[in-house]
Amino acid sequence: MNYHDIITIEPGKRSGKPCIRGMRITVYDILEYLAGGMTEAEILEDFSELTAEDIKACLAFAADRENKLFVVSL
Repeated sequence: MNYHDIITIEPGKRSGKPCIRGMRITVYDILEYLAGGMTEAEILEDFSELTAEDIKACLAFAADRENKLFVVSL
């Protein structure tokens, strides 16, 4: 999934954390809700401005970031 048009980073918004479409809802917020047991439907019900595509973009962003992590041996 191409999340680049959905996930935005602005230095003056939420301390530069990745947000959804320039809103103040962060990728972390969505991941935290999902990890806490909320379903996609519950999140969409609570945040009417979000779409299912937004939630998928958060997951794709997190997966991409995880894929870029590496451990340096000392």
